[in-house]
Amino acid sequence: MRIISAQSQAETAAAAAEDVARALDVDRRGAPDFVALHFGDAMPAEALRAAARSALGTEALHGGSSCLGVMSRDGLALDTGGGAAALALYDPEGSYGTASRDLGDDATAAARQAAETALAAAGRPGELPDLVWLTTAPGREEQVLAGLRAVFGAETPIVGGSAADADVQGGWRQIGPGTSHADGVVVSVLFPSRPIASVYQSGYGPTGRSGVVTRVAGRRLYEIDGRPAMEVYRDWTGGAVPAAGEAPVSILADATFWPLGRVARHVAGVPFHLLGHPAVAYPDGSMDLFVDLSEGDRLWQMAGSSDSLVGRAGRVAAQAREAAGGAGGALVIYCGGCMLAVRERMEDVRAGVDAALEGAPWIGVFTFGEQGVPPGGQAEHGNLMISCTVFADRV
Repeated sequence: MRIISAQSQAETAAAAAEDVARALDVDRRGAPDFVALHFGDAMPAEALRAAARSALGTEALHGGSSCLGVMSRDGLALDTGGGAAALALYDPEGSYGTASRDLGDDATAAARQAAETALAAAGRPGELPDLVWLTTAPGREEQVLAGLRAVFGAETPIVGGSAADADVQGGWRQIGPGTSHADGVVVSVLFPSRPIASVYQSGYGPTGRSGVVTRVAGRRLYEIDGRPAMEVYRDWTGGAVPAAGEAPVSILADATFWPLGRVARHVAGVPFHLLGHPAVAYPDGSMDLFVDLSEGDRLWQMAGSSDSLVGRAGRVAAQAREAAGGAGGALVIYCGGCMLAVRERMEDVRAGVDAALEGAPWIGVFTFGEQGVPPGGQAEHGNLMISCTVFADRV
């Protein structure tokens, strides 16, 4: 098994695909068995997909847009919104398959169909892969995970992130082998010849304040403990996040250091919090989040800092490398909201991941929702999270 990363600063799809193919030395090595290709949100997705399919020749091509840009062992690219980063696996002893679907009216069914098609493409129908790599449009991640679990069960690791744009205006894109999507899901099944380890965490801690959801509709939170949600939230945060006036107001940036958490499980007596990022405040005192909630959920006020968001990525990468027994290559997911909050320090984030992976090839994607496996649990969807998935450097 050989793993190679490539990064392009090009702003056009054709040039980016050519840069990646050149860095992978496709003319000499041939088509990779699997390619994760993620790209800045200004890159035209369909043009990149077509150019990459032609230049790389792989059937297992998986991609999605990333907020502003990408990062990798080769550097940080955030300035133009263009550019692309690829992690290619050459693994003739393994099996890989990728498929995509529009989410349509039934995201659960679309995810299930993509999963079954990906297994068939890998030549492993009915089997359970070592890893499912996922990219989906934001908004219905819990439904997508339900569809994948219907095929793979609760034990298969499902890791990835929701495609992103620069300003939460719906410019995100997903690409599979045959087409691109504005509101789709891309599923890759990986049966590599080396072990995999994945770690999924956040850089936030609980403040001690908590309350119970008493009124909610999907991702619109109306009440906590029978009071307007924004009233409670502002009390918990000491007014750090503004309320709405006569019109809805975005609180995405202000709320980045003040997410709400639910305890997904306890690990050695320590609670693991799955985070939700408040996005919009409404005049009626309700708020939107980027996760689904249910009545009866207990929400904990979480808090973070620039230092915690900068340092956590390297620690997550180090834990994944240690769990794998050494890194041959890695896929890193870093929340786009966290990236925007510490944008001026992102080179420190990149350098921390690079040092933790000890020179192994890797790429990093900035997402609007993160899917991963908490310790001792099944795959979940959260916000403001970080994951690192490592392919071991030996069998």
